[in-house]
Amino acid sequence: MKLYFKPGACSLSPHIVLRELGLPFDLDRVDTKAGKTATGQDFRSINPKGYVPTLQLDDGAVLTEGVAIVQYLADRNPERQLAPKSGSLERYRLQEWLNYIATELHKGFGGPLFASASEEAKQTAREGYGKKLDFLAQHLEEREFLLGERFTVADAYLFTVMTWSKARGIELERWPVLKRYFDRIAARPAVREAMQAEGAR
Repeated sequence: MKLYFKPGACSLSPHIVLRELGLPFDLDRVDTKAGKTATGQDFRSINPKGYVPTLQLDDGAVLTEGVAIVQYLADRNPERQLAPKSGSLERYRLQEWLNYIATELHKGFGGPLFASASEEAKQTAREGYGKKLDFLAQHLEEREFLLGERFTVADAYLFTVMTWSKARGIELERWPVLKRYFDRIAARPAVREAMQAEGAR
């Protein structure tokens, strides 16, 4: 498998999952503005959407969208239990969280949208985002991870989005439970390896 990634982007989530699962994979860095990979390929010929993450499978098939990719990967190595069993209520809980992160946190906190806003609009966005973080903090108050006591692909995705907080003027220290959650995930060996490989830390 090959993961097409961009440092600092949401492709960190499947990168973490690949390392958590111990699956063999290659990395190819993408310059999404230029539309080229580090190996010189036209990225849009691989993913016409033009953004990461993109996972190329061993048979050449291409899978896009982070929420789909991380579930596919988890199902490749089910004994690691990074996703509940397909068809179970807990699996739908996982999908509930993945969709919440994608629509309410990721898209509401994305770089281009946030970067182009006025300072007044940014402050309004921070206030709205703060309410979402209040909700997360309440949920995690008595849980180690989003689904309880076990790390799942949803935690890899939430952690990825939370890495953008400081650059958006949001200090996680305001929510001690979220800061502890963030630090706990950041300490995982697979997370450290993924971030080091991407030059993030």
